[in-house]
Amino acid sequence: MNPTQESFQKLLDIMDELREKCPWDKKQTFESLRIQTIEETYELCDAILEHDLPNIRKELGDLLLHVVFYARLGQEEHAFGMKEIIDSLTEKLIFRHPHVFGEVTVRDAGEVKTNWEALKMKEGRESVLEGVPTSLPAMVKSYRIQDKVRSSGFDWEEPVQVWDKVSEEIGEVRAAILSGQQADVEDEFGDLLFSVVNAARLYKVDPESALERTNKKFMRRFRFLEQKAQEQGRSLKDMTLAEMEVLWEQAKSADLTTSPV
Repeated sequence: MNPTQESFQKLLDIMDELREKCPWDKKQTFESLRIQTIEETYELCDAILEHDLPNIRKELGDLLLHVVFYARLGQEEHAFGMKEIIDSLTEKLIFRHPHVFGEVTVRDAGEVKTNWEALKMKEGRESVLEGVPTSLPAMVKSYRIQDKVRSSGFDWEEPVQVWDKVSEEIGEVRAAILSGQQADVEDEFGDLLFSVVNAARLYKVDPESALERTNKKFMRRFRFLEQKAQEQGRSLKDMTLAEMEVLWEQAKSADLTTSPV
């Protein structure tokens, strides 16, 4: 047994002992762990966004703990264990990579993705959209939907074509606002956001990561405003927009010297 296998077996043994002896671990179910798994996934995503390698390692460990925990729960229900999880994954990886483990030839990563979706359909799926989890956040889901249908050829011929669609949706949002029908406004905003996500995909931008970077940037700059106002013995509420704009420009300048974002 190599060092990695020894470490993994030790983790499995610890999980078994926790499940038998720890009051908290004994109480957990698939359902009770679900929200924590989501939180751990987002914490990992935050670490990846910051390219914080020590934290990526830590959060991967936390996520691995959840996989091990679910395997133990499955074992208790005589449904599956870690072996079955690994065997199922191994079988799927071999089947979906015939260009590595078979005789299929591919030209690039794009063709690999197209073949991947075709192989999923051979596994019994009736729609390419079956692989999109219903509980995904809306922006991530819209990106995945568009990426999925791309494999069926339902896509723009050239990325630049998407901008006409974005402009069209902006016009429809404005028209809906003028109509005063709130339901129409919401509907058209949804269409606009969907088209912007599509544009991001076509230009190889992950919209979720891009928006989160902007969120972090805005929060950092707004905190700068709050700090500067406090140093002046003032509140942002008492400042004019022009005064805040001066501080905002200072925040942007400070950002250039302290952050790559």
